[in-house]
Amino acid sequence: MSSTNHLLRAILACGALAASARAGAAAGDPATSPDLVAAAEKEGKVVVYSTTDSTSVAAMLKDFAALHPKIAVEYNDMNSTELYNRFVSEAAAGAGSGDLLWSSAMDLQIKLANDGYTQTYASPEASKLPGWAVWKNEAFGTTYEPIVFVYNKRLLKPEEVPQTHADLVQALRGHPDRFRGKLTSYDPERSGLGFLLVTQDSLHDKSFWDTAKAYGSVGPKLYTSTGAMMERILSGEHLIGFNMISSYAVQKQKRDPALGIAFPKDYTLIMSRIALLPKTAKHPAAAKVFLDYLLSARGQKVLATGGSVYALRPEVEGDLGVSGVTKALGASARPIPVGATLLEYLDQTKRLDFLRKWQLAMSGK
Repeated sequence: MSSTNHLLRAILACGALAASARAGAAAGDPATSPDLVAAAEKEGKVVVYSTTDSTSVAAMLKDFAALHPKIAVEYNDMNSTELYNRFVSEAAAGAGSGDLLWSSAMDLQIKLANDGYTQTYASPEASKLPGWAVWKNEAFGTTYEPIVFVYNKRLLKPEEVPQTHADLVQALRGHPDRFRGKLTSYDPERSGLGFLLVTQDSLHDKSFWDTAKAYGSVGPKLYTSTGAMMERILSGEHLIGFNMISSYAVQKQKRDPALGIAFPKDYTLIMSRIALLPKTAKHPAAAKVFLDYLLSARGQKVLATGGSVYALRPEVEGDLGVSGVTKALGASARPIPVGATLLEYLDQTKRLDFLRKWQLAMSGK
């Protein structure tokens, strides 16, 4: 090949790289400092403890690897109570733990921060988030996920689908035999997220304990896994689930359109998965790089488009962005703020009292 052709190829390659760089900047690459990235590359690894299903983040992890090929990600998927207990026990043993904790159990995450387990980090991406989503530069909301009713379209006619929590109560009381054993949700005694959601319900539903008694009257089946609930709804074992994470339902609906989703019109809780950086992290620089990516416009767009997870950044357009949710829900949206108010029901006395009342309600009393 002539020297002219070599030169032409070099020019074209440089042009392609420049175009790629411009495209990356346009895509909202994280504004992480080069020094921090260099330190993270020396560490070479980040360990993530997460409640988000690995299938939901596969595209995001692939994109992170493309952006930071020298930082390997060890991704550990577990339920919210398991994540909390595992981290606390590892921290007590002093043997190190996950480098970044990412959980839907917002209250347990705030408890970890409040109990002094986390480090502060002024992420350059945090200022782009809503004010309610960041607490003391220690706890960072990352998603904007409506909590919904999920049902089997083959078994519930459109006119039978409850549009509010009161509608669901009316259906259960009006047709107890039809719904007996057919209602499902998270178990607040075994699921940190489940406990968070029912305590949040109690703040927004003035008749919450009557609502809970209606749930209990039909013998609901309670789980710790969203996947298990949706599979049983689709199989017909259950008819409908309440306090379900919309992003998982959207993913499932793409594969099986028989799954129906209803946004409660009286109020729809909005959950945000919270990310923390533990003081015990063995790879602290890599954890910060991962957090910056997770909060960046690029990371948020990949999370929404590749994993069908509702994004928090305003740049993400469409149904899985804040603007899309706002358009769909209007004034019924109730974002759960990231902050100390989440600690109220983690007071041991209040927690036990709440669960005692819940148990009575579930037993039909």
